[in-house]
Amino acid sequence: MPVAYPSGDHRRRPSPPDLVVLAVGTLLVLAGVAGLVPPPAALALAVAAGSALAGVRLSWLAGVAPTTGGRRVAWSRRAVALLDAAVLAAGLTVAVLPLTDRDRRPSIVLVGLAVVTALSTVGLLRLPGRARLARPERLRRAVDVVGLGVSLVFATWVLLPPGAVPPVARTVTVAGAAGVAALSVAALAERRRRPGAALCLAGVAATLAGLAGLVVLLAYGAPERVLLAVVPPVVAGALLTAAGARLAATGRRLRADVLPATWPRVAALAGIAALAAGLHLWAVGEFTAPAVALGLAVIPPVVLQELLTAAEHRRHAERLTVQEARLRKLVGDLEERDQPPPTVRRLTPTDQLTGLADRREVLHELACREPGAAPGALLVIELHGVGVVNDGSGRPMGDEVLVEVAGRLRAGCRPGDLVARLTGDEFAVLTDIGPVLAYALGTRLLAALTEPYPLPGGAARLRASVGLAETAGGDPEDVLRQADLARRRAVQLGRDRIEWYDAYLEEQLVRRLDLERELPGAVARGELDLVYQPVLALPDRLAVGTEALLRWRSPVLGTVLPAELLPVAEDLGLVGEVGRWVLDRACRQLAEWSEGGRELWMSVNVGPRELAAPDFVPRAATALAAYGVPPDRLVVEVAEPGITAELSTVVARLAGLRSLGVRTALDDFRAEHASLAQLRRLPIDLLKVGPHLVGAAGDGQCPLIEVVLSLGDRLGVEVVVEGLESADQVDGACRAGCRYGQGYALARPATAERVEAWFEEFPSTPRRMT
Repeated sequence: MPVAYPSGDHRRRPSPPDLVVLAVGTLLVLAGVAGLVPPPAALALAVAAGSALAGVRLSWLAGVAPTTGGRRVAWSRRAVALLDAAVLAAGLTVAVLPLTDRDRRPSIVLVGLAVVTALSTVGLLRLPGRARLARPERLRRAVDVVGLGVSLVFATWVLLPPGAVPPVARTVTVAGAAGVAALSVAALAERRRRPGAALCLAGVAATLAGLAGLVVLLAYGAPERVLLAVVPPVVAGALLTAAGARLAATGRRLRADVLPATWPRVAALAGIAALAAGLHLWAVGEFTAPAVALGLAVIPPVVLQELLTAAEHRRHAERLTVQEARLRKLVGDLEERDQPPPTVRRLTPTDQLTGLADRREVLHELACREPGAAPGALLVIELHGVGVVNDGSGRPMGDEVLVEVAGRLRAGCRPGDLVARLTGDEFAVLTDIGPVLAYALGTRLLAALTEPYPLPGGAARLRASVGLAETAGGDPEDVLRQADLARRRAVQLGRDRIEWYDAYLEEQLVRRLDLERELPGAVARGELDLVYQPVLALPDRLAVGTEALLRWRSPVLGTVLPAELLPVAEDLGLVGEVGRWVLDRACRQLAEWSEGGRELWMSVNVGPRELAAPDFVPRAATALAAYGVPPDRLVVEVAEPGITAELSTVVARLAGLRSLGVRTALDDFRAEHASLAQLRRLPIDLLKVGPHLVGAAGDGQCPLIEVVLSLGDRLGVEVVVEGLESADQVDGACRAGCRYGQGYALARPATAERVEAWFEEFPSTPRRMT
């Protein structure tokens, strides 16, 4: 199987859309400064591009938020949706400026600033992971906010033009400085514990700073070219908000007990005040009394910050001293006794049953790896069937099987590899070898673990799924999570296989979880829909039938096709419910079309598992009787690749349908030797083949379509060529002698209303298949 080797965390690199938006914004700003583009238009276009890209990303996240747990799911989606609305409101506020009079622009931006502030505030408060702060933390943050706010007010005060200050500018300056200070302090405090929320806070702070600056510039009647200075903070704020929401949606584990860094907060206050003072001295040359008072007001918060930080470090040192004393006491007890008591044995990083390391030891080894060390790999292995052994032979025999599993893992690994037991039937192997050798190791372990395990009176066979992830450049919890996601993907794809982790794999798993969460109840909510694709008689291009195609119109996930929907329905046991709805809706639509005098057949796709249900034939008879549909107008299709495992049951069900008068079809016929051999056993009326069978066979042999047509004539089976997507394929099917065709080149799938309009233009033929 193909193997994809992930090369680390790509989330820190700017994506191509980000680079394009930044490049376009830079070109627009330069063009506006140079006078090539009107500055208001350049401002509106640059901000609109960044807001549109961020809005699309946030809208997607609002629809597929991967958080689990009922209330938290709602909060996560609402938070992303509110942030999305805030970003779009900011972009719209700037985008409409070129269309309005100059006198109204400050009021418009002021209203937009208020809307963005309200939406962003509620959205940030709903981000997951926010915890109630302790009293010392609340005090420290309040001091940080006051200090940064005073510093920003001082900077804006000395940088404003001399003279009377417009009331709007004064209010926005003070309120904006307070808001940006609060958001910046919160972002700095959360950058280690909640990196996604920290990015969102920083993005909102940048956006609000840009809009506030725009209000001030408009209030002073600044030249239009100066307005382009707000493009960088607004665009960067939108992109940072989208990036933070995506990172927050991944559910990264929070880091607790992290001491706050002192230098960024002190440096920010001193740097902002010093830079503003220098610019003021260079431009004006002297300070007014209020400016001097504001400058001096920056000093008390800085001093108080230092005092609070010193107190926090003292408390942290005391906690470390207590922990060290406990550890020394524990080590002393171990040295005094030959056999440690049970409570101490539970604290050692060893699994009691197998003697392997446990989860904590795996995380410890991952954390102890040097940054420059060669990349290794983590294998997470899940065994399937241990529960069956426990139920059939008893838990003691199941424990013996697990001990044997541990022995096989040790035997298959190198002496330096760490073998651990994570949970009851999950194991892990941490190795220093590279990706290729790690995959080979996983293959050997998979073969060893699936060998029979001897039991009294027989042997047990287990299945295994292996997930791999590289260990370079990742947090220990992230590496373990990535390997576990790859293991879950291996389970979904059929077990007894190995899967590597990559970013696309995580998106697939998130998508699968969303489907599993939303599909139950879709029928009751009326979210399922059918579209219909006509089947045409190729000689005269008249419609003889239609095929009902299932669509799931999910308000959360969008339109979901059967290829994605049906596997989830099978795993959830919803195939019968969905199949009953499809059969009922198809028969009802067929009855409506029959009332108009159209003699068409309606084909319905049925999976082998649904067809094998004992009540399928009575269910079909009930649906036909309920709507008064002649049985021969209904065609039940079953795909050939899925019938081999239950061939005898499928033959019996198809025969039961034909006894009712319902016609049957074999879809996706491959025309292989085995397919041609089993065709004689299947009681079918139609055979649907793909366009690949139409064409020259070469070497002087007949095309396969001619073989299939000849066999169909002998068996009394009509052949329908499906998937015709070009005029050449249609012409080839006609030349081969095919009577019926279906595909985009003839008619596309559409809703019932559109198909009826198509019928009005191309009436159906009165001929019926014999």
